[in-house]
Amino acid sequence: MTDSPLPRSARTGGTVFAVVLGVVLLVAILGAAWVGIRGALAYSHLRDAQQTAAAVRDSLADPAAASDAIAALAADTGAAHALTSDPVWKLAEGVPWVGPQLAAVATVAESLDGVAGTALRPLSEVAGTFQVDALRPQGGRLDLAPLQQISGAAQTATDGVGAAAASVSAIDRTALVTPVRTAVDEVDGLLTEAGTATDALARAAQLIPSMLGADGPRNYLVLFQNNAEWRSLGGIPGAMALIHTDGGALSLAAQESSSDYDRYDDAVLPLDDEITAIYGERPARFIQNVTQVPDFAVSAALAREMWAREHGGQQVDGVIALDPVALSYLLQATGPITLPTGDVLAPDTAVPLLLNEVYARYPRPADQDAFFAVAAASVFAKLSGGDVDPAALVTALTRAGDEDRLLLWSAHEAEQGLLADTTLAGGLPGSDDDAARFGVYVNDGTGSKMDFYQNASATLAWDGCTLDAAGRATGDAVLTVTIGNTAPADAANLPPYITGDSGFGVPAGITRTIGYLYLPEGFDLIDATMSDGSGFGGGTHDGRRVLSFAIDLPPGQTATATVVARAASPVASTLEAAMTPTLTPPAAVAAVCGGS
Repeated sequence: MTDSPLPRSARTGGTVFAVVLGVVLLVAILGAAWVGIRGALAYSHLRDAQQTAAAVRDSLADPAAASDAIAALAADTGAAHALTSDPVWKLAEGVPWVGPQLAAVATVAESLDGVAGTALRPLSEVAGTFQVDALRPQGGRLDLAPLQQISGAAQTATDGVGAAAASVSAIDRTALVTPVRTAVDEVDGLLTEAGTATDALARAAQLIPSMLGADGPRNYLVLFQNNAEWRSLGGIPGAMALIHTDGGALSLAAQESSSDYDRYDDAVLPLDDEITAIYGERPARFIQNVTQVPDFAVSAALAREMWAREHGGQQVDGVIALDPVALSYLLQATGPITLPTGDVLAPDTAVPLLLNEVYARYPRPADQDAFFAVAAASVFAKLSGGDVDPAALVTALTRAGDEDRLLLWSAHEAEQGLLADTTLAGGLPGSDDDAARFGVYVNDGTGSKMDFYQNASATLAWDGCTLDAAGRATGDAVLTVTIGNTAPADAANLPPYITGDSGFGVPAGITRTIGYLYLPEGFDLIDATMSDGSGFGGGTHDGRRVLSFAIDLPPGQTATATVVARAASPVASTLEAAMTPTLTPPAAVAAVCGGS
């Protein structure tokens, strides 16, 4: 018996099915090829754009130099966006496994194109006419018009880059293959850095004109912190100056020394109970102690009130703090400055001259004050006279700000709002999604200048940390702080003004350091030890547990404080620590859970 042939209708249906299947396969193959070719082209454009974006970020200190780079960036990002936004690509984004990779690439391309094509375009147009040389004062006056002109474009750039950064940051990376995930991470980091740069430019373009008297005369109290006598924010305000600004013109209106200020019988301003419990009323009674609280908003308000009490109620518009190390950076922009005494202030001589040699040369504090006044006036004359490299000046100010050596507080609410979340504000260390932050602050307890010979360092480490699915960490954070006295063995024979002359009950040559260790918000103390067996005091400050200690060190000796803390709930996988800026450039203090 033979098999019966299939009915014609069945044979016809099978043929149709085969044709349809063939067409579907052909479309799929063509679609895959289409997506693959466009993806390769888009990848090439995105790589070129990424390199150009780095150049744009690095050139924002000189907006004119960024103009051509922004145009090149826009060409590449526009091409990449077009290649990854057609209907076939969008349809392919729904395919399992492959789809998330394509969607991530498309988001990156769209975000970068938004930055280059919209956010940075106004900045590019304005930047073509902006020269960094416009930041050079002429005859004691800075032309404010260029900064006012660039302000709007810089803010547009900041908003656009911020939106793009948020879009890329929101990409779910759990389904991405390693090369795509790495590329997304790189772009995420690049946009974050670019956002920081454009934000700094926008804030500066708004702040500088008003601070320099665009809307009327201003007065600023400048505190020169002395790192040879530590305070939490750097050093005691050993000298002060009043800077007057009006329509871009700058003048040095007054100079004073901390010795001109007596002790106040009562706090000049009421202090928060938490602050008083940790620091007492000393910050509000002595000008030398206003920077003992590691929150410059508090320090500046106290210094402003003390100035007002000594000057018939005059209320300054803001307070600025900087130290001799920051001055050494500025000298890289001005070049060496020869003082009337014949001394030369240069990047490598300013710090030892101002923080050590002066005290050996001039035993009388009045003579020391006179020398500091001459040095400050000479530097101001060089800067305000325009004898400075503007690009180097921007670099110097940026470095000083990054190292917490340049602090600024404004009595004008809108301006302080622009400063509040920047490094210039000098606020308490704050934790966020990027890092949980400790604070390490050191203070001299002898009334000496012995901290010229001291060093302070810190390390952070995770102990037994684990990461959850969101990349948040749990475990113990270990902070180790080491203080060292590197003074010569015969330090007791140094000039009395340097040793403190056995004041405060501390023998000459020995250093006494008062330390304040701030835990991140939400961290509980697990353990704390001092290498000499002494204990801790402390309290709570704005939601942060604070540990205080005191240690006396003979020359050549060191002491170590070790603190173990644990977060009550998962936190950022990175630990960081803010530290008192001392004589040496700060080393990064950080630890990453699961990393090196």
